Order: sequence, then C-alpha cells, then structure tokens
Amino acid sequence: MTDFTRRQVMFLAASLPFAGTAARARAAAQKITVALDWTVNTNHIGLFVARDKGFYRDAGIEVEILPYADTGSGTLVASQVADFGISGSLGLFTQKSAGADLKAVYAVVQSETGRVVFNADRAAIKTPKNLDGLTYGGFGSAWENALISTIIRHDGGKGEFSTVTLGTSAYEALANGAVDFTLEVSTWEGVEAGLKGLKQRSFRYADYGVPDEHTTLIVSSNAFLAANRQAAAAFVQATRRGYAFAVDHAQQAGELLIAANKDTLTNPALVHASLKALNDGHFLKSADGAIGTMDKAKMEAMDGYLFASGILLDGDGKALKQKPDLGAFFSNEFLGA
Repeated sequence: MTDFTRRQVMFLAASLPFAGTAARARAAAQKITVALDWTVNTNHIGLFVARDKGFYRDAGIEVEILPYADTGSGTLVASQVADFGISGSLGLFTQKSAGADLKAVYAVVQSETGRVVFNADRAAIKTPKNLDGLTYGGFGSAWENALISTIIRHDGGKGEFSTVTLGTSAYEALANGAVDFTLEVSTWEGVEAGLKGLKQRSFRYADYGVPDEHTTLIVSSNAFLAANRQAAAAFVQATRRGYAFAVDHAQQAGELLIAANKDTLTNPALVHASLKALNDGHFLKSADGAIGTMDKAKMEAMDGYLFASGILLDGDGKALKQKPDLGAFFSNEFLGA
C-alpha cells in the first residue's frame, strides 16, 4: 500500500453570505488553522485556492494551512490544536466512536476514490474472487481485512488472502512479485502510475458490496463549532468557493496549488492530470451539481457497514454494541444555502 493510501486507511445554523465583504474585511479577521492529512495533493486544492484567491479574506477570516506533521489531523482537531482538518471518512468514524470530539462539515469528494489495484498482465485476475489465496500489500488492519474480504465474497469467493506489510513502494512490490495486489487512491496514485506508463487494472470498492462513501472530508470539533459558528460558516463557504473554482477553472487552480507548494509538488503534470481525473470523474462536484455536501444515505451506509464489521470501537477498544448517533458525526449546515 502506498504512503498516500496508508493515510487513507490508518487513520449551524449561522450562515455567512458573501455580501458585505468589504465591511467584514475592515474588521479584525479571525484566524483559523487547518491541518492536512498528508503531504499536499489535489485533495487540498480548494484550501489553497480559497486562500490565494482571497476568498477567505473576503469572508473576514485569515486561514493558516498547517504543514503536514506526524500527528494525525483528526487528533489535532479533536485536541483543538487545529480548528479544521482534512480527514478520511474512516478516520472520522473510528476516532469519533472512540470518543474524539470531531464533526465533519464538508465532503471534499462526492464518491469513493479508492481502488484495489494489480498489474494488468495478471490475466488470471478477472474479477475479485480471483484474489482468493493471493498476497495483499498493506497493514492488515481491521478495515483492510473487512474491505477486501467483502469485495472478494461479494464476487463469489471465500475472502481469504495473506497480507505483507510493505516496507517499500507498492508499485515496486507489485513489479517484483512481493505482493499480488494493493490499494491506491485512483485520483492521485492511479494517475501517477498512468503517467509513469505502468499498466494496471483495478476494482472499485462500491461495485462489490462496499458502500460508496465520501472518501475525504473536512472536520472540525464541536467545541470550536459551538464557540465560533459564524467564523466556521465563513470558512466552510469560502472553502466551497475554492473547490468550485478548481472545478470551473482547473488550469488556473492547478497552477495556484503548484505555486504555493513548489518544494513539494515538483511534477506539474501529475497535479494537472490528477485534477482532471477529479473533475472528469465528478468527484469534487457530482454529476447532479453537489459540491461539499455530505449525502446522508452514504454516511448512514458506511456507518452501518463499519458497525456490522466490528470496526467501530469505544474508548476502551471494545466493539460498539449499537450503531452510534449519525447526527453527531456530520452536519451540512455550515455550507449555507
């Protein structure tokens, strides 16, 4: 499993319209911090666009995008070191169930970006049931086991496979035969593999019994939201403008992201190709126009799946005995109209 995907695995009522921006700009801007879930990539593009295009300034807030650190973004938010953070949906559900003060306020992507991936020349792998008995490269976490077993069994297999914890690139492990398959983020790692000329095939989780989900979210803490409702709405709505800009003006948005992260994003072709994949696949904005909104049915389906799989644990590490209250996990109210 690649480093970027590992981070995916292991881990109010007040709306602020954009009218009157000049008056708000004259007032003292409230400072807001945002923690990233991994090194900068196109999942984060809306934040940088909103900052560098002045959308946050227009909304009367000053936003600092914190550099990625070893401490997970969910932990930083729950402990109020950061006001907002990029988080995988798995991280939200598992940390919240264990007692962390977290609430999702924005869906970065509208559907699942993860894939089970393997070399295209593996002719014997035609459908997921052919993964039975093969070797998976990853962590062997409860989530990975449930995910892969579900996909294989849904296709008629037994859901049995072995796991190797990778100490090298997943693609190197695939190439040298150390593993037979792994997981990837299709809109970043999958795009990068294509640019490198690697021939791969993949299975989409939601095609084989795993609920579709908002893979990547923006979360905050109830403590921050309750004390800063107006600023929170300003941040979420300005961030939404940033992601909408990335949909409507992809080339310029990509250039802004690269310019803001020259030391990290050294392959402009990857950034632009990844953003194209996000837009062409209707990830940042769904085919029916949804952007930032969390779909209640998707959240409920994933909540139920994780609960039924025994992945949601309480603060003592014991499996929850009943599904948690989903209303405590997310809210669309800060998005405004």
